Amino acid sequence: MIKYIDDFRQELPAKRIAEKIKEKAPKNRIKIMEICGGHTNAIFKFGIRSLLPESITLISGPGCPVCVTPNHFIDTAIELSKNKDVIIASFGDMLRVPGSYSSLLTRRQEGADIRVCLSPMDAIKIAKENPLKKVVFLGIGFETTAPGIGVSVVSARDEGISNYFLLCAIKTIPQALAALLDSDDVNIHGLICPGHVSVITGLSIYLPLAENYKIPCVVSGFEPTDILKTIEMIVLQIAEKKAFVDNQYKRTVKYDGNLKAKEIIAKVFTPCNSRWRGIGMIPESGLCLSKEYAEFDALTHFSINIPEEKETPGCICGNIMRGVNTPLECKLFAKSCNPENPRGACMVSAEGTCAAYYRYRK
Repeated sequence: MIKYIDDFRQELPAKRIAEKIKEKAPKNRIKIMEICGGHTNAIFKFGIRSLLPESITLISGPGCPVCVTPNHFIDTAIELSKNKDVIIASFGDMLRVPGSYSSLLTRRQEGADIRVCLSPMDAIKIAKENPLKKVVFLGIGFETTAPGIGVSVVSARDEGISNYFLLCAIKTIPQALAALLDSDDVNIHGLICPGHVSVITGLSIYLPLAENYKIPCVVSGFEPTDILKTIEMIVLQIAEKKAFVDNQYKRTVKYDGNLKAKEIIAKVFTPCNSRWRGIGMIPESGLCLSKEYAEFDALTHFSINIPEEKETPGCICGNIMRGVNTPLECKLFAKSCNPENPRGACMVSAEGTCAAYYRYRK
């Protein structure tokens, strides 16, 4: 396995691809957006930007699931945690994301029963072990996490677990990308499409983007030569004035994606409007529980009053995820905002753009 990974990290092949990019790169400046936070981290880790000509600018998009989850969702989870008979179960990164007035980590320090899960099935186990409590799992992420969350709901139904609930904020990538392309803030010339999401969805979700916006879309792996080859493929499309969906990550991503995973998503969830940090409400960009599984919806089961949402003063995380600004343009970056004391969501997760800039800033 180490040798297999090393094959994609060799210096000479990377330099050869970089030279091809320089040969094909247009003279006018172009912006290529990487969507996935994993790509953002890899681009910094392997110094990809230093290998590119000045005419190519890489910008980061809304591909960090923790980052795009709005304060309203965190505020809702915090309010739920105030119920003494409720256990909040969540992926670890969510605990540190600042909400409008507090964070889940602060609530846990104050005595709320908030537990970290590595999988939604961990939350099912917690519900079984605490039959007198109501366990609310914070379901966030993209198409990548949706099947696992869906399986947990199906398992709760099949096993007769009536104290398991889902607070859902799962989002779907294509609608967010269309919203960005429709905006006047960022002029994007190519998209590095997320590998992990595409393992589930396949390539077809990007076809409307290429067709309607005439923009090259290439699914990429996460190693240095993967990303460089993807950029080369995008640059070649631009040079030839073409725009179509291509797949650099063929060793993992299939055209039709994972059919069983998509079947679970279609069974448990239904498309719904969803709020994205920095972008706002995007129609049909989220997944909510279908009518068949509505009994597991925390918002239906609990009656809660959510305080008015507000953002951290000075934080420009929303603009950063839209590619309008970089972390270096934020007055809080590397000052009052750092991984030990994140003021915004983009500094919390390892996939956050601010966290990547901070980690590799030297």
